[in-house]
Amino acid sequence: MKIQVLPPEEARRIAAGEVIDRPAALIRELLDNAIDAGASAIDVSIEGGGSKKVEVADDGSGMGREDLETCWLAHATSKIRSLDDLNTAETLGFRGEALAAIAAVAQLEIISNTGAVESWRLNVGPGLGNPPQITAAGRTKGSTIRAINVYDTIPARKRFLKRDGSEAALCRQVFIEKALAFPWINFRFTQDGRLKDFFPAAVSKKERFAAALLETGTGQLLHEIHVSGDGFSADVVIGGPELFRTDRRYLYIFANGRRIQDYSLVTAMEYGVQGWFPNGTHPLGAVYVDIDPSLADFNIHPAKREARFRDPGAIHHAVTSGLRDFCRRLGLKTAAQTEPHSTNQLAMAALSDTTDFFTTNHTNQHERRQDSGDQVRRDVFAQTYTAERAPVYGDIRYAGSIFGLFILAEQGDKLFIIDQHAAHERILYNRFLAAPIPRQELLIPIYFNTESIKDDQFLEAKQKELAALAIVLERDGNVSEGDDGSKGDTGWHITALPEGWRLGDAETVQEILKLRNATENIAERWAATLCCHQAVRDGDYLDEIQALALATEALALPDPRCPHGRPVWTELSREALCKAVRRT
Repeated sequence: MKIQVLPPEEARRIAAGEVIDRPAALIRELLDNAIDAGASAIDVSIEGGGSKKVEVADDGSGMGREDLETCWLAHATSKIRSLDDLNTAETLGFRGEALAAIAAVAQLEIISNTGAVESWRLNVGPGLGNPPQITAAGRTKGSTIRAINVYDTIPARKRFLKRDGSEAALCRQVFIEKALAFPWINFRFTQDGRLKDFFPAAVSKKERFAAALLETGTGQLLHEIHVSGDGFSADVVIGGPELFRTDRRYLYIFANGRRIQDYSLVTAMEYGVQGWFPNGTHPLGAVYVDIDPSLADFNIHPAKREARFRDPGAIHHAVTSGLRDFCRRLGLKTAAQTEPHSTNQLAMAALSDTTDFFTTNHTNQHERRQDSGDQVRRDVFAQTYTAERAPVYGDIRYAGSIFGLFILAEQGDKLFIIDQHAAHERILYNRFLAAPIPRQELLIPIYFNTESIKDDQFLEAKQKELAALAIVLERDGNVSEGDDGSKGDTGWHITALPEGWRLGDAETVQEILKLRNATENIAERWAATLCCHQAVRDGDYLDEIQALALATEALALPDPRCPHGRPVWTELSREALCKAVRRT
């Protein structure tokens, strides 16, 4: 016969490899059990990257002799009794496979006490014979679980482990993830006899996040908000723009205490703080979702690294809108509210209304000349700043410009270096959001065909919203989709655009379709696009009056960053300049 039924022992070892694929997975399962047991303190110790020994000790509820005799068997569990219980399970583990899998790949020792006088020890695993050994032991309430010589009897699995240092780093990462999810528990991590991490119980998720992941261990630059919806709530820890990163490694998603991979919620965090971080950078933070178990399925992955939510859009919306409202509410402090800014020490603070220093008439728009984009941009700038002023306004003095890019302004004993494009971009952005965008009818409509059914669906769904942004579209034909997902024959006309718009037809269509990626944030994304094209550019000449006007309004911005997250200005003190040239 070609087909043979594997011996139970061999089948058990192969199946165990799906759950315990490396020492870090073993630690994850044992930590879940310790937390489910109600532990307030958990100690993790590893040797040899975890392949020589893994030990997890806790002060939880413990097990008696009868439970020790059963706990290592496949699908033995105290968490559920039937399939229906999966709909209400609130524990981290529930399938009864962790201890059985560990016993299949390592020598397993459990010492446990329920708080009674007697403690018991279980020894089971390859080479220890059957039945398992149960002996008396000494221990206070809780459990100590050791896995020794992991994969020694499965050379094929052990051969593909990384070197000890790399496996140890993966073990520590799992440890940190659990510590982040349960800040009220004391966690300790020891590697080859050396204490690597100790996280005492914290009063908030923000405090634990700072202790576990920030070098300084301080949460002063972290913020914590709370959002909720139908059947769920979420705490969001987010770092200020001072803590930006060039990757997404410090973005964590937790659901009912489990770390999961959920790209949608990672992007929700980034959408929520869009405009606060420089282009190409990412925030750091975590979303802690607490959801009714009946509204989520955690049983879709062997290691429970993924979850399926019944209404993921509602959670995404709550996180994005909560973060966006938080950023607007707090803003960035102005120089008038606190100590002067520096690009390295920006703090989130209460948002104050922007003071308009200039007389600007938004209703009497001048007739646009049909000439180059550069000239149009200069016209827009001249329209914005028409007040006649001397090179001094209040306590701000225009000190010159450098490189055709930066404006220099003095205020007290500070020298401000202002990026003229970023400053004008932010000022226009605020104004585009504060007032209706003027519309300009096109003499010759722009005709185009979309390339995907998703583009058609987006334009149709957002047609009214786009019209409010001065983008008027009309559809030719009906949106249709073939069995293979292909788009039907659908065309569109653009009949009006924002006043002053000067991009070519192809670029215009491209910019409009890019709004599909803005999800809920279309108005802000479009305002950023408009101000980017209309703001004064590097090398554009500004006279003293225009430069002073721009500098004055830039220094009054409550959020001195361009819509793409770059700082509008930086500052140098008289003291710092004197020190730089050793002038005393």
